[in-house]
Amino acid sequence: MASDDRNDKAETGMVPEVANLGILRPPLIYLGAIALGLLLHSVWSVRLVSRAVSVPLGGTTVLVAVALFLAAVRTLRTAGTPVPGNRPTTTIVRTGPYRYSRNPIYLSFSLLQLGVAFWVDSLWLLVTLIPAVALMSFVVIPREERYLETRFPSDYLPYKASVRRWL
Repeated sequence: MASDDRNDKAETGMVPEVANLGILRPPLIYLGAIALGLLLHSVWSVRLVSRAVSVPLGGTTVLVAVALFLAAVRTLRTAGTPVPGNRPTTTIVRTGPYRYSRNPIYLSFSLLQLGVAFWVDSLWLLVTLIPAVALMSFVVIPREERYLETRFPSDYLPYKASVRRWL
């Protein structure tokens, strides 16, 4: 799309078709952070906590992450709106985990990486989680919020004001 087309789109207030067409796709951000953390861990292992604590804490956190992810996906599907950000959102969902977090899937991805960090007892997985959360907080989520504000102004703005971004 030419820059003049982009300016015309912004001036006419046209709503983009989807929330997330960028190369910064959330699953890839977290997958990349986990892969980099595991690579760094294999090269230079730096422990987080004792093994007696790491496995139960990591396993529990991973289970919570998976349960949250499944609940969020089920809630979106029940509402009839697609899960992937590269498909058009059809409604604002306020039920299930979306009552407490506007981004429970991203929260589950973060918890998954945190759980894996504890499970394999790797400081590097914790360190690589920081830029992943930063990318989500400062690039991906604001882009998605602009999309939702434009597409559903009367529904999304009150929802945004009443429910936190993460927790």
